[in-house]
Amino acid sequence: MLSEMISAADAGFQNIWSLQSCIDTLYEFGSEEQRQKYIPRVCAGEGMSMDLTEPDAGSDLQRVMLKATFDEKENCWRLNGVKRFITNGDSDIHLVLARSEEGTKDGRGLSMFIYDKRQGGVNVRHIEHKLGIHGSPTCELTYKNAKAELCGSTRLGLIKYVMALMNGARLGIAAQSVGVEQEAYNEGLAYAKERQQFGDKIINFPAVYDMLSRMKAKLDAGRSLLYETACYVDVYKCLEDIERDRKLTPEEKQELKKYQRLADAFTPLAKGMNSEYANQNAYDAISIHGGSGFIMEYKSQRLFRDARIFSIYEGTTQLQVVAAIRYITNGTMLNNIKEMAANLECCDCVAALKARVEKLIPIYEDALNYVKALDNQDAHDFLARRLYDMTAELVMSLLIIRDASKAPELFKKSANVYVRMTEEDVCGKAAYIKNFKVEDLENFKAAEPEAEAEA
Repeated sequence: MLSEMISAADAGFQNIWSLQSCIDTLYEFGSEEQRQKYIPRVCAGEGMSMDLTEPDAGSDLQRVMLKATFDEKENCWRLNGVKRFITNGDSDIHLVLARSEEGTKDGRGLSMFIYDKRQGGVNVRHIEHKLGIHGSPTCELTYKNAKAELCGSTRLGLIKYVMALMNGARLGIAAQSVGVEQEAYNEGLAYAKERQQFGDKIINFPAVYDMLSRMKAKLDAGRSLLYETACYVDVYKCLEDIERDRKLTPEEKQELKKYQRLADAFTPLAKGMNSEYANQNAYDAISIHGGSGFIMEYKSQRLFRDARIFSIYEGTTQLQVVAAIRYITNGTMLNNIKEMAANLECCDCVAALKARVEKLIPIYEDALNYVKALDNQDAHDFLARRLYDMTAELVMSLLIIRDASKAPELFKKSANVYVRMTEEDVCGKAAYIKNFKVEDLENFKAAEPEAEAEA
């Protein structure tokens, strides 16, 4: 909630603030000595960064080649290489993904290291000139024999520690996105209430209040998904903390596994959908402002520029689809949706909305089974985004109906709008999927310029 509020004020500053949560990774996987050494410094206000990306390793972190070698004489690790696009790159404490196993070329040769700025050996070679998020520096770093400490065990840097780090960061970006969704809606609403055209306030024009109602519905549904996901994370993190002090009971172990699976399944939905909604709301805020939205003096342009990175960093939306799709195709999310619908007790004011969503579930299931029956990996990958969108929209519809049932004065309108949007999208995407054939893939592959010219 704090992350969301800070983002509404300034998404760039939120990056500085939210990356302090990198300390969670050190807390979970570092030694007791490292916890005692670094956690108080972060609590006192020192900054953190996660140094993952390299010029040749963006989304594909298995290609990370920054070299880590053990210095027998100094009894420490030394880091050499380049990191690129590092948010808060001049921070005090860095978590660094580096290749510790000589001769390896995949994720199994990567380990996590802690670099302390006080030790020296890292220079900021370049600060990026970015479209948005101007309040937080994005740096290119050169490591020259920089002294570092191993965090956890070797070889687990990517497959365990970075995945935990990224899940936390993705939840942070979901919150950052909701904050900008809120502020974009606020800006659009305030302007529509004041701006007059053709003798009337533009908020009274159907084309404008259609945009505003969709912005509000995306905001409310997206926030509900964010909080639901954060709840799952809280439960399993709490149980992990308990496990530090005593053995969990069999029931607690089952609960831990359940909520960890839910957190893993929901986090890419929360990050992907909210980052897209932030972009859409910021775009619509400019549209409502008309020409004024294109002028630098209005806040809408900054929200638009800031939002664009949300669906790119900490894993693009396409990578969120990759992270979520196994939970979709193996039936986990379908079962979650059915369970949510079966357990959803709602007041009479939204009972009809629940019934409409329940009618969409078989349509979604039919489309899902159709994709699986194609038995073609390229077709699965091509259609995955549509299944992802349908899954997230059904989940958010049920969540916003639950919210509206508890507080109709706050959420009933959004529930009505969001369910209509979900009907439109699920039915449309299901029709697209059911009319898709494997041979259709050839129609979507980009032709070479020479071939186009010849045609």
